[in-house]
Amino acid sequence: MVAALLGKKVGMTQVYDEAGRAVPVTVIQAGPCRVLQVKTEDKDGYNAVQLGYGDVKAHRSTMPQIGHAAKAGTTPKRFVRELRLGEAPVLDAEGEPQDGEARLGATWTVKVFDEVQFVDVVGTTKGRGYAGVMRRHHFGGQPASHGTERKHRSPGSISSHGSDLGHGGNLKKGKRMAGQLGNVRRTSRNHVLVGVDTVRNLLLVRGGIPGPIGGHVMVKASVTKTQPAEISRLLFVAESNDSPQPGKVHRKVVFGAETATSGAVKAD
Repeated sequence: MVAALLGKKVGMTQVYDEAGRAVPVTVIQAGPCRVLQVKTEDKDGYNAVQLGYGDVKAHRSTMPQIGHAAKAGTTPKRFVRELRLGEAPVLDAEGEPQDGEARLGATWTVKVFDEVQFVDVVGTTKGRGYAGVMRRHHFGGQPASHGTERKHRSPGSISSHGSDLGHGGNLKKGKRMAGQLGNVRRTSRNHVLVGVDTVRNLLLVRGGIPGPIGGHVMVKASVTKTQPAEISRLLFVAESNDSPQPGKVHRKVVFGAETATSGAVKAD
């Protein structure tokens, strides 16, 4: 099953490794996500699962969205995305996927990243509005003196017959000019997954990620980076199994390495 979740950017902080060095991390509220739809190649032309994150009030949704979520036994979601599957899920006699995580209405949590060390984060960058060429494309601008008058930040000439001989003096496609800056989809790759909080569904990802605080993101296992056999976590927060008082949540913070195969946590 694909290790991926939808979530929201909470902000940035720092944690310390065993040598006392500060590690900058971004905190992501990842999940829980509900499987709203399972697509197969026979029925839809490709294999994918549709995830939804964040409840939205019914009166702020539409009837098609309410009915679509009702098939999965849940309410309409604020953030919905599809995840492509490499191969079709194996179906049982009733036509449902045998993998419980791929079933309609299943809930995905941060536990899907138990065997993941590097992740890719997809988000929408901050919108900067209409920007000039010096800010948008890092142009150097015009000379500060020697005849430059009230056009120091202008782009200069944008086309001429001599710039592209044989093709006319028209403006060429792709010319870098002033325009909208930011507010585009970006993927930041190969971030180290520093910490996992299974109690509050938090992920700690090293470095910065696209988007503002509160922006929706999609976190998935890295595509270009090979996942190691031994998963190392600077911070691992889980619910304690030997809780002395039933009904209360007891967090266990362990600094060290976490073994992915057995799921046990080793403390140094």
